Amino acid sequence: MSLIAGLSDIISAIVLGVVLLFLVVIFFVVLIDNHQKSHTILRNYPFVGRFRYWLESVGEFLRQYFFALDREELPFNRAQRSWVYRAAKNIDNTVAFGSSQDLTKPGTYIFLNSAFPNLSNSHDTPTLTIGEGCESPYTPEHFFNISGMSFGAISKNAVLALSRGAKKSGCWMNTGEGGLSPYHLEGGADVIYQIGTAKYGVRNEQGELDDDKLRLVASHSAVKMFEIKLSQGAKPGKGGILPAVKVSHEIAEIRGIPLGKASLSPNRHADIANAADLLAMIASVRNVTGKPVGIKFVMGDKQWLHDLFELINNTGPDSAMDFITLDSGDGGTGAAPQALMDSVGLPLKESLPTLVDLLHDYGLKDRVRVIASGKLVTASQVAAAMAMGADFCVSARGFMFSLGCIQALQCNKNTCPTGIATQNPRLQRGLDPINKADRVHHFHNNMEKEVSIISHSCGVDNPRELRRNHVSMVLEGGKIINLEELYPGDKDKTNS
Repeated sequence: MSLIAGLSDIISAIVLGVVLLFLVVIFFVVLIDNHQKSHTILRNYPFVGRFRYWLESVGEFLRQYFFALDREELPFNRAQRSWVYRAAKNIDNTVAFGSSQDLTKPGTYIFLNSAFPNLSNSHDTPTLTIGEGCESPYTPEHFFNISGMSFGAISKNAVLALSRGAKKSGCWMNTGEGGLSPYHLEGGADVIYQIGTAKYGVRNEQGELDDDKLRLVASHSAVKMFEIKLSQGAKPGKGGILPAVKVSHEIAEIRGIPLGKASLSPNRHADIANAADLLAMIASVRNVTGKPVGIKFVMGDKQWLHDLFELINNTGPDSAMDFITLDSGDGGTGAAPQALMDSVGLPLKESLPTLVDLLHDYGLKDRVRVIASGKLVTASQVAAAMAMGADFCVSARGFMFSLGCIQALQCNKNTCPTGIATQNPRLQRGLDPINKADRVHHFHNNMEKEVSIISHSCGVDNPRELRRNHVSMVLEGGKIINLEELYPGDKDKTNS
């Protein structure tokens, strides 16, 4: 009994000590809050006011898991993410008891099924060659591929998983502006090398394009094309932003930048001030590498495209870029000012038909391949882009979801809980490149499969035969209009 009584006294003493410590902590917190001048809430409501800030910090997670409906969240809702997760795991992706999609919501695509759908079970799509006049043209195996994500913005394990998954699927992966890392090459996938405004990986000490480094990159057989990035969906008119906390020794060496300092790209290429300068860089990179060269941008002002295409026609089709990657104003995997993320650049559903029609008008559509990018994470979005005239589609965030991204919205903080958008070794450890490579592979294959299912429903053999007359869009007030009527272009061109 005495032993029990002794233990009881010890426990009581510990509890009393914890309570007293807690009261002391509260006292000092109240004292601090009462005398600080930065936060009015804390000064008026010491200690209690801190719960307000805590609830604000966890609010996005509470909304995501407990309050938001399946079709409510932005930038991607739960229904979209769930489709990608199931596709990546290669499990049953059917739904029951009707769609939760609001078919009256403006901007919704509705495909027009044929009375006599195609009986084919094939998901193969005819190939298209990019840069036929180049020394080393490129004929991709697939129409759906991995968009640009830089090593630095994403982890080495994420790059490895994407590279291995792309190899299994036979699709390409884009390096993003961060340069070519060993992890891009290790998986054996086809690689598109992106040249950003800072020219990371192919720059000299003055930040200018270095032909010898270009040749070195081009010497890798895996590198199939070069993409000159003018702008991107997250931040049109501003260069890339890599926080200092992400600039490790390895990343600094690959990019050719100082260690531990924020990596801020210029808002444009210093040596490209007009259409003539752009064509000169395209010609230079193509001559040095022997491989197809294209450009990437978000459409805003359209006059520069008229100037560019007119100049191409005046100098000859050989001067043209081999492809254009058109990003959407609502794209964006990386850090960006909210003003640019929210309010600058046209969305793909508006800019893509405009670009395709301009290329037709100047007689360049067969010369220049069009690659569509920006929020293309579901089959309906990809199929609509193909119908509007894209030759290929690419996705970044779709493949991030396939790696396990949970939309934690911490890409810019080096605290990504899934190990994708972080350089923290402890967090990266959770991402197994071998396991996630399979998910990348399954997501890619299931995406192309479901886009093919849509095309068969519309009565055509494959996604490249989809046209604007196969798709309608919901407008304000619930009116549904065919894309051929909404974006008429030239009917002989859009339906041919």
